[in-house]
Amino acid sequence: MSHSENEDNTVPLEQAYDSVVSRLAKQDKVPWYQKPNLRLLYLTMFPTCLGVEMTSGFDASMLNGLQAVESWVEFYHHPRSALLGVMSAMYSLGAIVAVPLVPYVTDTLGRRYAIVFGSILMIIGATLQAAAQNLAMFIVARFILGLGIVFAIVAASSLIGELSHPKERAILGSLFNSCYFIGSIVAAGVTLGTFAMPNNWAWRIPSTLQIVPSLLQISFIWFLPESPRWLISKGRGEEAFAILAKYHAEGDRDSEFVKAEYIQIEKTLEVELKNAKMSWREVLSTPGMRKRVIICSFLGLFTQWSGNGLTSYFLAPILDNIGIHDNRTKNLINLATTCWGFINATVLALTASRFPRRFMYMACTISLLLVFTAWTIASAEYARTASKPSSRAVLVFIFLYSPAYNLGYNALTYTFLVELFPFHVRARGITIFQWWGRAAGFFNQFVNPIGINNAGWKYYISYCVWLGFEVIFVYFMFPETSNRTLEELTFLYEGNERKEQVKHMEKEILESDVIPESDNHDIKGEVKMTTLHIEHI
Repeated sequence: MSHSENEDNTVPLEQAYDSVVSRLAKQDKVPWYQKPNLRLLYLTMFPTCLGVEMTSGFDASMLNGLQAVESWVEFYHHPRSALLGVMSAMYSLGAIVAVPLVPYVTDTLGRRYAIVFGSILMIIGATLQAAAQNLAMFIVARFILGLGIVFAIVAASSLIGELSHPKERAILGSLFNSCYFIGSIVAAGVTLGTFAMPNNWAWRIPSTLQIVPSLLQISFIWFLPESPRWLISKGRGEEAFAILAKYHAEGDRDSEFVKAEYIQIEKTLEVELKNAKMSWREVLSTPGMRKRVIICSFLGLFTQWSGNGLTSYFLAPILDNIGIHDNRTKNLINLATTCWGFINATVLALTASRFPRRFMYMACTISLLLVFTAWTIASAEYARTASKPSSRAVLVFIFLYSPAYNLGYNALTYTFLVELFPFHVRARGITIFQWWGRAAGFFNQFVNPIGINNAGWKYYISYCVWLGFEVIFVYFMFPETSNRTLEELTFLYEGNERKEQVKHMEKEILESDVIPESDNHDIKGEVKMTTLHIEHI
C-alpha cells in the first residue's frame, strides 16, 4: 500500500504548481486583522459564505426540536416511523436532484449568483414550510429547501477558497463546516422558547426564522467581490487583478505577490481549460481515478452513515427510548448537544488539519466505533432494567459522539477532497462526493425513524457493524495526503501523465518578471528543485 501524498493545507489547487506564490505569501508577516481591506472581506464572508452552513444546521436542529413540540406533532397527526422519515428525507432528496446541475450554474453564472439562486430557493421553501396547511405542503417545502442548499454550499465553499488570502485559506475552509452548529444552536434555542406555545406558532415561528440565513446571504452578497478565478476564466482579467490587489495587497497594484498570484491563476486556468471537456466516462478511465472515485464515494457514505443522522434529526425518539419524555427536557438536551458540537467542532477545525490525515481519520473511525458500541450496550441495559444510570450513560455517549465525529468527518472532509483530486477533475470529484452523501442522507433519514420505532436499541447494532467497516476501509484505502506539496499530490496514483503540465507551469514562472529581484535566485532555485523532485517521484 502506497501513501505518498500532500501537504497540510486546504488551499485550492491553483496554487499546486506555484512555489513562488507560497514563498511570497510566507514573507508577509502582517496578520489579517491589521489589514483593513482583508479584514472587511472576511467579515463579509461570514453572513454570505460561512453562513450558508448555518441553514443546514438550523434545518436539522429545528426538525429535531419540532418533534418535541406538541402542536407540531398534533398538526401532522403524530408522525412516526416511515412518515417521519419522508418528512426528513425530502430535504436530502431535493439536494440529490439539484447536484448534477450545480457545477453548471456555479461556473456559468458565477459564485455569487449561484449563492443568490440557492438562497432564493431556500427562502421560497422556508416560507412554504412556515405556511404549510397540510403534510403535502410541508413535504414540498422541504424538497425546495433541499434544492437550494446544495447550490449555496458548493458556490460558497468555492468562493471562500478563491477569495481568501493563501495564509488564511486553510482555517476559513475548516471553519465552514463548524458554522453548521451556529444554525443548530439558534434553532435549538428558538424551539426551546416556543415549544410550550398553545398554538401552531410554536412551530411556525422556527420555520419562518429559517429564511434568516438566506436573507443575510442575499443582502450582503453584493458587498462581496466575485471569484478572481471565475473572472479570469470569463476574460475579465482586469477586474480579477483589481480584486486581488485590493484584498491581498491592500490596494497596491504594484505588489509582486499579487502579480505572481495573478499569473499563477491565469496559467493554471490554461491547464484547466484543456481538460474542461473531459467526460464523466473519462473520469473513470484510469486506475488512479477509479481509486479516487471509490474513496470519495465511500467518504460521502461515511459522513452520513456514521450515526450522526440519529442525533441530528431523531434525538426526540432516541430520548423516548431511554425514558426521557418531557418535551422541555428534550429541547434542553437538543440545545446542549448543539452548543457542545459547536465548541468542539470549532476547536478541531482549527487544529485537526495540522496532523496526518490517515491518523486523524483512523482516530475518528475507531473513536466512533467505540462510542457507538458503548451507546448500544447502555441502551440495551436500559431496555432490560430501565435503570437511571444506563439512561444517563446513553446521554454521556451522545455527547462523546460529537467530538469523535468532528475529529475527522467534520474537520477534514473538504480538506481531504481538495488534496485527493487533481485540479482539472476536482469539481467532478466533489460532485460525486455530494451525490453519495445526499443519497446516503436521504436513505438515512427515511430508514432511521422506522428502525428506531420497530427495533429500538437493536437498530444501533447495524451502525456498529458499519463503523467497523469504516475502520477497515480507511486503513486500507485512504492515502496519506499531508506533508507533501500539492505538486506531488497531483501524481498520487499516476506516473508520468501530468508531469509535463507541471514542468510547463514552472517554466512560465521561471521566465516571468513578477519575482522580486531580491528573491530571484532563491525562489527560482526552489522552483528548479521542485522540478527535479517531481521528475524523480
